Amino acid sequence: MLKCTYLGGGHAGIEAAFAGARLGCKVALFCINLDSIANLPCNPNIGGTAKGHLVRELDALGGEMGKVADKTFIQSRILNRGKGPAVYSLRAQIDRKKYQEEMKHRLELQSNLYIIQSEIVEIKTADGTVSSVVTRMGAEYRCRAVIVATGTYLKSRIIIGEYSEDCGPDGMFASTALSDSLRNLGVELLRFKTGTPPRVNKRSIDFSELEEQLGDDVITPFSFETAEELKNQASCYLTYTNEKTHSIIKNNLHRSPLYSGDIEGIGARYCPSIEDKVVRFASNPRHQIFIEPMGLNTEEMYIQGFSSSMPEDIQIQMIKSLKGMHNTHIMRCAYAIEYDCAAPTQMCATLEFKNISGLYGAGQFNGTSGYEEAAVQGLVAGINAARKLQGKDEFIVDRSCAYIGTLIDDLVTKGTNEPYRMMTSRSEYRLLLRQDNADMRLTKMGYDIGLISKERYERFLEKSKLIEVEIKRLTSVVFPPSEDVLAFLEKQGSSAISTGIHACDLLKRPEITYASLAEIDSGRKKLPDDVCEQVEISIKYEGYISRQLAQAKQFLKLESKNIPKDIDYDKIDGLRLEARQKLNKIKPQSIGQASRISGVSPADIAVLIVYLKS
Repeated sequence: MLKCTYLGGGHAGIEAAFAGARLGCKVALFCINLDSIANLPCNPNIGGTAKGHLVRELDALGGEMGKVADKTFIQSRILNRGKGPAVYSLRAQIDRKKYQEEMKHRLELQSNLYIIQSEIVEIKTADGTVSSVVTRMGAEYRCRAVIVATGTYLKSRIIIGEYSEDCGPDGMFASTALSDSLRNLGVELLRFKTGTPPRVNKRSIDFSELEEQLGDDVITPFSFETAEELKNQASCYLTYTNEKTHSIIKNNLHRSPLYSGDIEGIGARYCPSIEDKVVRFASNPRHQIFIEPMGLNTEEMYIQGFSSSMPEDIQIQMIKSLKGMHNTHIMRCAYAIEYDCAAPTQMCATLEFKNISGLYGAGQFNGTSGYEEAAVQGLVAGINAARKLQGKDEFIVDRSCAYIGTLIDDLVTKGTNEPYRMMTSRSEYRLLLRQDNADMRLTKMGYDIGLISKERYERFLEKSKLIEVEIKRLTSVVFPPSEDVLAFLEKQGSSAISTGIHACDLLKRPEITYASLAEIDSGRKKLPDDVCEQVEISIKYEGYISRQLAQAKQFLKLESKNIPKDIDYDKIDGLRLEARQKLNKIKPQSIGQASRISGVSPADIAVLIVYLKS
């Protein structure tokens, strides 16, 4: 008998399968086509604004995506360098095929994990608990937990202009029967939509007319375990839409299924198609378009920012209107894809369905968009499924300690009416939840769960000690107003001193960096770059960090006030009708979660606290 069954070989299913197998469960990973495992159908990159944070958090907990991304990237850079460290975000261009091959092989080598090519058409339950899954060929596999991670395959439909077909990404088969099985189990399904840009042949591009975008000179890896030196191997390029592009789009909106009503699914507001951009932002004379390689052994280039569902002939006109793209040969048309997904408010923070024991959701099935959002949900669902079957406590990440917690809390508490995309602005603790300190926040958690090795944990403890010792040293070192110190301050454009000043106070000045301070700091030891980074950020932003830590502490007080699962909100006098309805639907696990439900006011929370005390 299988303990866990995972439906889908995308980024959510992968992380769920690794987690469950590594925690000792016997796991089956079902895919409609094994060649679609770890596919990057939408764009060949990992990371980006806030998404890079998620990958580093995933790695700190013991996930796999960051390691494979480091092994197969072809260009890497940190976004938002001109802003504060809270929004620095790592993004890497990935060799699409190498990433798939590497991840699939790692899955094949994982003990306790069995990969099976077959479509699951039914999930069976007994007494409200998952009992088995049935394949299209009629085979039945008994199991005690199922994680649905169907991505954009669930009853999916491809749309290109007037043409549409029941189909998954990249021409793969769709999962057509599972939606009915889920509805029969009482699962509420939504209909969402996403889009994919066209791919063109590199040989047909005039790169002399494009702006080249290089990667970083010094590369930051996704994984805290990556020790080898990383190198960029490719460039990306930038072009823009223009008046002609916009005219082509406007003159053919009647052929756009997005505007004709042929598309029923709700698309992501933060990732609109090019025709949607032109209509919604009509005053913009141009939009950025990024030309990015799909890999080192292919001539296919991906047109980032040019997602569309326009007919093929219009897409050709649109692309040929771009600077540097006049003779471009399209290898794959852009398309829109509609798919079924679950309303995430049906789930607990563990990602288990509230009314079906042993059934979990993860990834785009939960209403999110993006590989990174999918992967972290897969990890959390995989951990919780395994721990439940082993009789262990549930694993919940608080929103105050990780973007993973913010993502899941937003989904299960507020729900979503469009594909959810992670952004740094979604967290009220973003100065605490930086990508550089993900290991400081989560490695111990990953070690306690059992996904971080003892060797890695000991290295983490050593790094933590180095940071602590260096910060303590800088609080005790005093620089006098000597000739050398005054000359250094003048060179840095910093005001002079007349009395001694602590090194930590000097480092708090915006124009002084930890690296530059070495010129007058004779007592400094050689430290790893990541330790230096932590020391500098911790000291420079100490006041802001302290304030957010106080906020997080207050948050945890509310999160620790649990609400009984069997509470009937209709029986609580003083609660408004809307609050009763929302609370009965969401069934929050704590006062903190209840306070974040839309439609539940502070007055309702006060009534609830009084009721619980009584």
